[in-house]
Amino acid sequence: MSLVVEDGTGKADAESFVSLTAANTRHTALGNTAWTGTDAVKEAALRRATIYMEQAYRSAWKGARTTIEQALSWPRYGVTADGFYLDSDAIPTDVASACADLALRALAGDLNEDQTRAIKREKVGPLETEYSEFSPQTTRYRAVDMALAPYLKGAGAQMRLERA
Repeated sequence: MSLVVEDGTGKADAESFVSLTAANTRHTALGNTAWTGTDAVKEAALRRATIYMEQAYRSAWKGARTTIEQALSWPRYGVTADGFYLDSDAIPTDVASACADLALRALAGDLNEDQTRAIKREKVGPLETEYSEFSPQTTRYRAVDMALAPYLKGAGAQMRLERA
C-alpha cells in the first residue's frame, strides 16, 4: 500500500508528514546508515512516526487545523514561528524533518512503549543498578522536541521588555 503524504491540502487519508523520497534524501545527507530496509518497511516506520507525533503533540501545536476532515494536525492556520506567519497550506520543513528523524528511531523499536514500574534497585550477581525515583519512565526525543518548539504553544514564548 502506497504511503499517503500530507501535501498541505488537508487530506482526509494522509498517513505521513514526509514522503519516503524526502526521508531517504534526509537520511542519506546526514549519513544515517541505520535507515535501511525495503520501501515498505521504511513507509511503515514513517506511519509509526506520524502516529507518535499526533499522539505526543496534537494538543500542543500552535494555531488550528485548516479543516475538520483532515487526518493529521498539519496543515494549520494562525501559526507564527520566529515572528513570521506560516502558510496555511504547507507543512513546515521542521515538522517533516522531525517525522523522518522519528521514523529512523521507529526502525529500531517502539516509539511509544508501554510504561512499567521504574526499577529502584536490581542486583544480578556482583552488578547492581538503581534508578532515581524522579527519572522519567518514557523516552523523550530531545532533538525532535527542540526542532518542533517554534510550532508548539508555550514553547519559547518570550517577549521583549523595555524600561520606560
